[in-house]
Amino acid sequence: MKHFIIGTAGHVDHGKTVLVKALTGKDTDSLKEEKERGISIELGFAPFRLPGGVMAGVVDVPGHERFIKNMLAGVGGIDMVLLVVAADEGIMPQTREHLGIIDLLQIPEGIIVITKVDVVEEDWVELIREEARELVQGTVLENAPVAEVSALTGRGIRELTELIDRVAGNLQERPVTGQARMSVDRVFSVTGFGTVVTGTLVEGRLRVGDTVEIMPEEFEARVRGLQVHSQKVETAEAGQRVAVNLAGIECEEIARGSVLATPGLLKPTHRLDIRLKLLSTEEKPLVNRARVRIHIGTAEILARVILLETEELSPGETGLAQLECELPTVAARGDRLVIRSYSPMRTIGGGKVIDPLPPKRKRFNQAVNENLRTKEKGDPEDLVQQIMATSRQTVFTYEDIVRGLSLDKGITRTTVGKLVSGGLIRELFVDSKPNYILNAVYDQKSVELSGTLEKHHRAFPLRTGMSKEEIRSKHFPGLNNKLFNALMEMYGADGVIRVVGENIAIYGFEPGPLPNQRQMFQKIEETFLLSGLQTPGWEEINSEYKLNQANSEEILNYFINGQILVKLEDSILIHRKNLDKARDSVVRFLAENGQISLGEARDLLQTSRKFALPIMNYFDKEKVTRRTDDKRVLY
Repeated sequence: MKHFIIGTAGHVDHGKTVLVKALTGKDTDSLKEEKERGISIELGFAPFRLPGGVMAGVVDVPGHERFIKNMLAGVGGIDMVLLVVAADEGIMPQTREHLGIIDLLQIPEGIIVITKVDVVEEDWVELIREEARELVQGTVLENAPVAEVSALTGRGIRELTELIDRVAGNLQERPVTGQARMSVDRVFSVTGFGTVVTGTLVEGRLRVGDTVEIMPEEFEARVRGLQVHSQKVETAEAGQRVAVNLAGIECEEIARGSVLATPGLLKPTHRLDIRLKLLSTEEKPLVNRARVRIHIGTAEILARVILLETEELSPGETGLAQLECELPTVAARGDRLVIRSYSPMRTIGGGKVIDPLPPKRKRFNQAVNENLRTKEKGDPEDLVQQIMATSRQTVFTYEDIVRGLSLDKGITRTTVGKLVSGGLIRELFVDSKPNYILNAVYDQKSVELSGTLEKHHRAFPLRTGMSKEEIRSKHFPGLNNKLFNALMEMYGADGVIRVVGENIAIYGFEPGPLPNQRQMFQKIEETFLLSGLQTPGWEEINSEYKLNQANSEEILNYFINGQILVKLEDSILIHRKNLDKARDSVVRFLAENGQISLGEARDLLQTSRKFALPIMNYFDKEKVTRRTDDKRVLY
């Protein structure tokens, strides 16, 4: 897992903030009121370096029932949850409500953390463990491991850190190849910089200089600066906590609940089609047109629930519904949301967005509901693109796509054909068999490949390029050689790269000395050119120009790979022009005389036996001449 977010959950005063401090070394209670009251009111954030080297982000949420909406603003973007239960109090009301929220949001991984084990007997800790195990039955945390810690004494903190590291290995990377999206949880102004917003980047990448859209307000702004864990960065990726310095927008124009996105990605809506689930713990059914509070991303919006299949939804049941929102919102298909009652406020259910931009739906309409159920499974084109964007695999066969989807093979084949025709998928052939790469992935890989090659060329300006194998292992580790070469041919045809033998260079790059090296290179070449066929050894060049071993090898390889110098046996180097003249002389001699001895060759070339022998052996290898006993003839 490259980047991910850990969130806390649990009842007030169960030790979440103290636990975060013990893990990360940072106190996330920053408000004066939080210090005075000893409880978290707002969201807290801390960087967390794991034993495996990954820098995770921690979101510490408030546990008090009055601040559940603040908790919901932080929990939506997390990948792993620490459900905290204090050993001296056990399961409490907000423990249950927070667990319900975790289950509704389907947070993929979690750990149950029993805190304050230093203040109770071991037998009591065991009872709390069993109570917690019973509580999570039937939820996403049913199989979650349990850790026992004391943040004050340090007991179990190291073991919990190692456990978090292990559990993180189960997480799937968030997609970074698509467009960027981040829900805003804090907005503030910094003197000299202006508006700053923070949030968790749930997909895509943000770069300094990017134009972003603020939704649903529909403002545009420019990314002036980025910080991740208080460090300036040029690029932020999905799964990271990000602070974004925005140019072109005032603090008053943006608020918690707004969404930063790639322009054109999202559209404001007053309606959302969802699959709604009512918690089984509810005492009464949910009736049609009930007024509720929906929490999606970091936003809280009042809405009416329009039940599409029934007059009321019983506790524990699910059904299709349309939310009529009192204010505009934005969402993407597959987003999860939490629903709380209007008054008194408590969590009653949740849902998953099926259609983020629906028309007004008719109730009890069989065709409408069947269409929604089909969309719930996923639009075939969206599903194909989704699996190709989020998988670690880069290039897919048709069979790969079929295996990844629960769609009819005929529909899948038709869908892939449409996406190829529409330019959303690229097709490349290996052994006459089609393979596919998502165009967005192709473009992203193109940017990454170009960046790697540019960096390589700056570091090694004399090399023809970076080795194919190094490129393949770095950017395309899952591809076999045939697929990799086919993909490189495609990038070559598009003018992104140039393949030079077993090396790859950025298009238009030519190896050569830096400006401050050109005079030295010219002198070295002149030395070999003027010395004819009795050239100096390379060690003499090293000595004259005081070259260290690394520079010496780079320069020598440049002259050899550029075919300026030819390396013969016994490390003898001859300038290509001089060698060509020698070949012409030998060929003319043989045309006139039929054969030539080594002594005759030595005299013809006006050199010594030391150089004549490797030169003639080279001509033999190049099939210019052929040795017969102690003579040579034309090949």
